[in-house]
Amino acid sequence: MCEHCVTVQHIYLDHAATTPMRPEVREAMEPFLTDSFGNPSGSHGVSRRAKNALEEAREQVAELLGCRPQEIVFTGGGTEADNLAVKGAAFADGVGGVVTVATEHEAVLEAAAFVARMGGTVRVVGVDGAGEVDPAELAAAVDDDTRVVSVMWANNETGVLHPIRAIRQAIGDRVPLHSDAVQAVISEDVTTADVDLLSLSAHKFGGPKGVGVLYVRDGVRLEPVLHGGGQELGRRSGTHDVAGAVGLAAALAKTVEDRAGFRARVDEIRSSFEERVRSVAQRTVPVGHTLIQHSHLRFPGRRNETLLVRLDQLGVAASAASACQSGATTVSHVLAAMDV
Repeated sequence: MCEHCVTVQHIYLDHAATTPMRPEVREAMEPFLTDSFGNPSGSHGVSRRAKNALEEAREQVAELLGCRPQEIVFTGGGTEADNLAVKGAAFADGVGGVVTVATEHEAVLEAAAFVARMGGTVRVVGVDGAGEVDPAELAAAVDDDTRVVSVMWANNETGVLHPIRAIRQAIGDRVPLHSDAVQAVISEDVTTADVDLLSLSAHKFGGPKGVGVLYVRDGVRLEPVLHGGGQELGRRSGTHDVAGAVGLAAALAKTVEDRAGFRARVDEIRSSFEERVRSVAQRTVPVGHTLIQHSHLRFPGRRNETLLVRLDQLGVAASAASACQSGATTVSHVLAAMDV
């Protein structure tokens, strides 16, 4: 192969890590990457055009999630949204406690660990062999010091769905409920009805990298994680990425519009794929308990590193753990919690 040649992936099986940007999103973002480049915090015409686009994006996202525009906080991605939800709620009135689940994304678990280092009480509830959490166990872990319960809508590695509505009913209104819906939103009807805080990340559903959203129900108090100019009603300081916000809104609109078709197409493709590898692979979690787009497979007698290298050489992109653990040789904390 010549030194200037590049390897082209022929089969991409890593959408849980990131998705390609939708053409409609690129088109929507283009004006704010060129002529309409203003800082939306300014007062002149160039800034006002950016401000108008930012607020239109906020209104669009709010409508799609079933909430009010002032409840939408634009962030620098899902990790920041999770940190703001967990740390912000825990530190809103002194230092409070956090209840979460052993299979959460590192953004939640590490944020909770930071709260513990600052003196807060953190309780991590385990899961069963299928990766599912018991709502009653979560409710039992909540006490007077708890300031937030954080349970992801669906797991980023296995795709396991958690019963958010049942969890809401179990814990009641004693404490805010946060859910990381980064993986779920592309195929599940993610609304804000049963949660107080909700995280999304644009690049998981055809939007740009580096922009996310945190829904914050009116009345939920948050201590900012980023301090500065007081943007986002004082909840998240920093100059807005207007193009990113516009792109996120466009991607979310297309996702909601195409969700039923996406589920039908991907269900058929995933079922066909898993049928073809059934003789050499085992599904970790039964169908019906996971997101439609997730195939988490085990290949007995094969090392995952060797398998992934060989697949990559054949033009197949896949992962053995979350993107945040890429390159790590440690066992997945999700599988460890499931005793796999």
